[in-house]
Amino acid sequence: MATIKDVARAAGVSTATVSAVVNDTAYVSPELRGRVLAAVRDLRYAPSLVARNLRSGRSQLIALAVADLANPFYARIVTAAEAAVAAWGYSLVLFNSDEKPDIERRILSRIRTLGCDGSVVVPVGPESHYQRRDFEGMPVVLLGRSIGDVGVDTVTIDNLSAGKQATNYLLDLGHRHIGSITGPIQLTTASGRLKGMLEAMAARGLAPKTGHVRSGEFREDTAYSVARDLLGQSDRPTALYVANGVMAIGVMRAVADLGLRCPEDVSIASTDTVAGAGGLKPRLTRTEHPVADMTNEALRMLVDRIEGKVAQPARNVVFQPALVVGESCSPLKAPAELT
Repeated sequence: MATIKDVARAAGVSTATVSAVVNDTAYVSPELRGRVLAAVRDLRYAPSLVARNLRSGRSQLIALAVADLANPFYARIVTAAEAAVAAWGYSLVLFNSDEKPDIERRILSRIRTLGCDGSVVVPVGPESHYQRRDFEGMPVVLLGRSIGDVGVDTVTIDNLSAGKQATNYLLDLGHRHIGSITGPIQLTTASGRLKGMLEAMAARGLAPKTGHVRSGEFREDTAYSVARDLLGQSDRPTALYVANGVMAIGVMRAVADLGLRCPEDVSIASTDTVAGAGGLKPRLTRTEHPVADMTNEALRMLVDRIEGKVAQPARNVVFQPALVVGESCSPLKAPAELT
């Protein structure tokens, strides 16, 4: 492999001149620049990123730790992140915690070992699991979920609004017996969406029946099992609010396997959707995350921290969800129609 000395020798210039041309750090006459570039091309010289990073004190690496790569929602985040970091001249290092706090702790340690300039993390543990020192030593932005006062920037969705919007839509259709398939309640995404649902119902003097709120753990198969049990009961709810898109797929499978029809027998509204859900019939009514915008904002905030452009205390940016009406919800049938 050619070195900078080889290029300098072939071009008849100093190594300092080669460095100035390659890194564009100083003026070099057109004649000398042409000789250097010709030598670089002929020798197939590639500057050492390791050496450059040692000089700059940066690795040009950004870590992204997502919660569950089996969930297509996070594939959308990864796609957006890869495009964003490349635009800023960084490379992405991807980690998957699989919704397990012990794996996440090892990931955070690994990120430091690699010398990443910063990281975007989708946290998977309860607030009590974290301390400020867990995120010391490099810029960090939390994406999608918050974990209290740990002194880092956060980009989230308004989960309370997501739960309220979906539930109010069902209420406006006349449903009063509404159940929910939630995520792990220790996560702010799950607790916020459930709180939004309960507040929407309470505002109309209603509450879910005992046993009509179940945890699907943000997993498709778990949601399938839970929904199959819930909807197989004689006092099943007439509508379900499902707290994320991957669980909604499991719920729709359960509806079909029970021989029920959506929305004729049960209306379903979810928060967010996933790749593949567009092929579901009927099309889901859901509240949508602006995933690309949230990911881009998280990385912009991170790069600002890495490059020292901001010094203010931790910031929290909250995006608003939007209700997208599909065909999975219908007005509650009047008693005469049920016979």
